[in-house]
This record gives sequence, C-alpha cells and structure tokens, in this order.
Amino acid sequence: MHRDPNPFDEGADENPFSNGGGRGAAAAGGKSKFQFRPAEPAGFGGGGNSDAAVDIPLDNMNDSNGKAGELSQWQADLKRREADIKRREEALKSAGVPMEDKNWPPFFPIIHHDIANEIPANAQRLQYLAFASWLGIVLCLFWNFIAVTVCWIRGGDSKLFFLATIYGMLGIPLSYLMWYRPLYRAMRTDSAFSFGWFFLCYMGYTGCNRYIL
Repeated sequence: MHRDPNPFDEGADENPFSNGGGRGAAAAGGKSKFQFRPAEPAGFGGGGNSDAAVDIPLDNMNDSNGKAGELSQWQADLKRREADIKRREEALKSAGVPMEDKNWPPFFPIIHHDIANEIPANAQRLQYLAFASWLGIVLCLFWNFIAVTVCWIRGGDSKLFFLATIYGMLGIPLSYLMWYRPLYRAMRTDSAFSFGWFFLCYMGYTGCNRYIL
C-alpha cells in the first residue's frame, strides 16, 4: 500500500516550508523547527505602541495660566476704575457741580452745549447770537477750504491749498476754545472774571486772524 509522507513528521526528509527542501532539513540535522513571531498590537499611529505616553510641555500650560491670570486682573482693575469714576461723578452731582456731558452735535457729540437749560433767560438771546456767529466762522472756513481746493485742482498755487487746510484745521477748534467757550461759561456763571477772560481771548483771536489774513 502506498503511504503519503507526513510533512509534519519529525523524521520527514522534506520540509515544505523551507526554501532548501529536504536537503536543507537533512543538513540541519534531519529535524525542522517552526518559529512563530508573536503579533504586535496594531496601534492607531501606524503600527506604533498604543500604550505610548503623550508628552505635554508644562511650560505652555504655565504660560496660558499666567496670561489668564493677567487678563482677569486687568478686568478687575478696569471695573474698579469704572466704579471710582461713577462714584466721583455722583459725588460731584450731589455737590451741585454741573457735569458737562458731550451732547452737540446730536449725531456725533463732541462738545457740551445747552443754552436753554444752563444760560439765564435774559442772556439766552445774546448767547444764541454768539453761537450763530461761531457756526458762521465754521462754515466760512469750510467753504474757504473747498474753494481753494477747486482752484488748486484747476492749476492754482499749492501754497494756498496748504494754508487753507492749516487755517481750517486750527481755526475751528481755536475759535471755540479761545472765545466762544469762555463766553458760554461767563454767561452761565455771570462772573466778572469770566467775562474779562472772554474779552482777553477774543481780542487775541481776532488779532491772530488779522495777522494771518
């Protein structure tokens, strides 16, 4: 009877799993040894060790904590300053000191102006005339800037354009600070010293205008 060879028999001459066949096994001593390599656990990082620890630098955490602490301290200081300002404003109001809130012009308040409520009734007409005169100066300076700009575009002298620009940028705020605002305070307080300060500033302003023009 024909008997098939058992490839797993220790006395077999051929080893089907070896490259050299039976000769290689015979040369190794007639016995074949099978070695199995344990499988490595597959990790999510492309075959690396799944139990590897992730190192997080502590310096970055300390920096972030320090910045958060500085921000919270800055917010606390800002709230404390706001509370101090509100407390001072309330103290001034309770003492009868008038608070000058910016309310004019209505679309973009930049100055405080309230003739109807702060100026006595017998002086309101004069104050309105002074206010109209100041607005006339503002319109004249603005129109002068536009006219000189048009002339400069058509080939005029560039020096006039720069002079009109400087005069418009300085003339409007100086006219308010030098004579209209002192007059407004003089009318509101009815003080002889305030009126004297107004006349002094008004003469200085008009003298500067005459020198420039």
